[in-house]
Amino acid sequence: MIALRLRRLAQLSIAAALVVGALGCATAGAATLNVNVSARGNQRSTWQDAFDKFKKANPDVDLKVTYITEEAYKVQMGGWLATDPPDVVSWHDGERMAYYAQRGLLEDLSPDWTKNGWSQQYASVKEASTFKGKQYAAPLGYDAYGFFYRKDLFDKAGIKGEPKTWDEFLDACKKLKASGVAPIAVAARDSWTLAAWFDYLDLRINGNAFHQQLMAGEIPYTDARVKKVYAAWKTLIDDHYFIDNALSYDLDSIAPFLVNGKASMMLMGTFFSASIPPSIKPQTGFFRFPVIDANVPMAEDGPVNVLLIPAKARNKADARKLLAFMEQPQINADLAKGWGQLPSNSQSAEPEDAISRVGFQTLANTKGGIAQFYDRDMQKEMADEGMKAMQQFYSDPSQLDAVLARLEATRKRIYQK
Repeated sequence: MIALRLRRLAQLSIAAALVVGALGCATAGAATLNVNVSARGNQRSTWQDAFDKFKKANPDVDLKVTYITEEAYKVQMGGWLATDPPDVVSWHDGERMAYYAQRGLLEDLSPDWTKNGWSQQYASVKEASTFKGKQYAAPLGYDAYGFFYRKDLFDKAGIKGEPKTWDEFLDACKKLKASGVAPIAVAARDSWTLAAWFDYLDLRINGNAFHQQLMAGEIPYTDARVKKVYAAWKTLIDDHYFIDNALSYDLDSIAPFLVNGKASMMLMGTFFSASIPPSIKPQTGFFRFPVIDANVPMAEDGPVNVLLIPAKARNKADARKLLAFMEQPQINADLAKGWGQLPSNSQSAEPEDAISRVGFQTLANTKGGIAQFYDRDMQKEMADEGMKAMQQFYSDPSQLDAVLARLEATRKRIYQK
């Protein structure tokens, strides 16, 4: 009887092992992926088209994709990475990526950058994908920032060509104001549009290395170099080069200023090109933020979307296979086009839109570094307080010292430095 029970127990153990083995074989080729999507545009269909192409090229990999809305994604991201993550997640470069890399939650992708030639193809965004000398992100699409402007209003004001230097820019503003046109439109009700101004003035005056130190909370806001940025900005405000009541307008309500010729320029990302009606598109140009100090290498804002492999991912081999596929020049270009962005791969075909082409060429050839935009390069609470302070400064520039003192107190509290 005992021998019979032992034989039955052995048979059950073998059967159980066969079942486990079969399940293991069934999931061995599976790779899981969480993707952040918004309700705007055709984000999901663009993603899915790329994934369908990957499946066709890699029939042995069972790719399981979960689409999650933006706000829910932001809340859940940290929990996934710390506990039981998917094999790949979509995210943002810069501080947003570095936050998790610093905590050991991301896979080091430096070998992939070397193996796949990404250091050459993605040279302009390598710094933004790097934390302490190692690369943790696979870049996707990004936006270029610069000045949209009305060519016909420039001609009417007697402006010869696009401003290349700060003095030329100030001269253009003076001539536009004299012609009865507001030189600059800004949607200051959306505080991030003011953050673009701070970013570029800081990048042009102090350079990207200083800018990133400031973003990391390592430099006091009472530093003379920070005040110099606000002083340059204050000149534009004091000379009334921005539209009246700018704090009343958000991005959705600012476009008519350019369309109706009430304002001539606007600092904005290339995505805004889609908002320009065909009737004035031929009269609309786009130029790089001018040089302020010729000794400072030209850096740009170019917020990048990325893919990451969590450190605790189970199927890193297929995850790497997916990333290598998504980083190909054509796939990178297809994704960017579908999202209304620019391809970050320098070997991708240039965008068809004339304004997007200027942005693409600028970012692809930038040597001074690519910043990820104020609220992506900085810890969130500090970024929120910083943008609120920009609105306060814009409303009353005479309060600059008080604004900077409050920001410095906030910096000390958040970073304990």
